[in-house]
Amino acid sequence: MTEERFRALAAAYGADPDRWPDAERSSAAAFLSARPAVARPILAAERRLDEALAAYAAAEPDSALRARIVAAAPRERRVGRVARWLAGAGLGLGLAASCAAGVAAGFAFAPSSLSHMLGRPAPTGADLSPLASPADDAAGG
Repeated sequence: MTEERFRALAAAYGADPDRWPDAERSSAAAFLSARPAVARPILAAERRLDEALAAYAAAEPDSALRARIVAAAPRERRVGRVARWLAGAGLGLGLAASCAAGVAAGFAFAPSSLSHMLGRPAPTGADLSPLASPADDAAGG
């Protein structure tokens, strides 16, 4: 085991070798017996940290603090099923109206060659406006 690996294990698992992974314990014990001048200061520093962490005890919050935290928490927004359905239906209707307007504009402003392909006779004479009166179409003029 290298010194870096020993340091990493001590930093991760603390000074007590019983907390270390089973696969690392024997090589760590061999490192400790082979190089005690290096290993002991590492373990001593980690032992001080272990003791400081063990001495710290988190206090249980009192009921007033708990009540203030719960009161300050954001509330869940409740959107009803009907409101969600109406929002979706409104979006659907808006999209359908946009599609219908696009199709109508496409047919209204289509070139005469497209009108001929669709089976309508192409407009002749001065009446070349796509906004011509439908009465003129019925009269054949």
